[in-house]
Amino acid sequence: MRKRNESVTVEHERAAAASAAPGPLDKGCSLRRSLRLPASAAAEGMKRPLGRRYGLWFRLRKLLLWLLGVYIAIPFLVKLCPAIQAKLVFLNFVRVPYFIDLKRPQDQGLNHTCNYYLQPEEDVTIGVCSLLFSSSMALARGGDHRVELYKVLSSLGYHVVTFDYRGWGDSIGSPSERGMTYDALHVFDWIKARSGDNPVYIWGHSLGTGVATNLVRRLCERETPPDALILESPFTNIREEARSHPFSVIYRYFPGFDWFFLDPITTSGIKFANDENVKYISCSLLILHAEDDPVVPFHLGKKLYNIAATSRSFRDYKVQFVPFHTELGYRHKYIYRSPELPRILREFLGKSEHEHHH
Repeated sequence: MRKRNESVTVEHERAAAASAAPGPLDKGCSLRRSLRLPASAAAEGMKRPLGRRYGLWFRLRKLLLWLLGVYIAIPFLVKLCPAIQAKLVFLNFVRVPYFIDLKRPQDQGLNHTCNYYLQPEEDVTIGVCSLLFSSSMALARGGDHRVELYKVLSSLGYHVVTFDYRGWGDSIGSPSERGMTYDALHVFDWIKARSGDNPVYIWGHSLGTGVATNLVRRLCERETPPDALILESPFTNIREEARSHPFSVIYRYFPGFDWFFLDPITTSGIKFANDENVKYISCSLLILHAEDDPVVPFHLGKKLYNIAATSRSFRDYKVQFVPFHTELGYRHKYIYRSPELPRILREFLGKSEHEHHH
């Protein structure tokens, strides 16, 4: 009886040992378990790129929210600080090229040039360049890209006087519409006192057209008009120009655009109302404008011409508009490249001189 129990016990232990020992089935199961481990690792591998993509999207979303916050904050900042908008109108802090000696205009190819400094007001000094070529004079606004235009005018025999408003170039002072107009008036009187009976023409470009019409309106009101006014790439008024300027594209459809961006310009005392000024100007007027002008849209120059052409103040004077087609590529500041420009000026100013002497 004991032997049977021992036998049973032994058999039971063997069976237990056999069940504990790895068999073919267990090996198969072990293989299947080992095959499932790489599948889990692959799932984790798939999660990593998903995690990276999520992290990238999170950072991108954070950047977009930050940009949106800045986009919304800028209109309020401009409204609260109108001086910012004034800086954007004048852009006198942008100086290209920067490293030039304005006391040496000959370095820019302007030979036979004299450099002066005038003081229209206390604490204000403006730099003036006089290109000595003939007895006729053209008063022009300064700027580095104007050099080639000055060469064109001098080749026609004109004595060109150009200057930098207060706050530009090496002129001392802070820009404002009133101050810039006074600078131009001071330079005009300085020229007129030295020109004798020779004709004096005024040339304004871009923002300078606003100063030019301000100046000529004042000259006409005091009955000392210039012999002619030439406006290159002019606008109607600063509000319409600001609305059409490339800088305004991203905010043009922003709710309250006029209130946020245009009203601060007016609050700063900046109008440059060419469309109003031409109604009080009595001298010959020539407007030059390129159809592909990206800064001052062509339609603003054309609109200004239409206002001037129907104004009673010009009934005894010539008003001419000369467009330059898009394919010429003159854009905002390259009209001087036109081979037709000397002929246009000779014909227009020749008639203006004839009117002056009669």
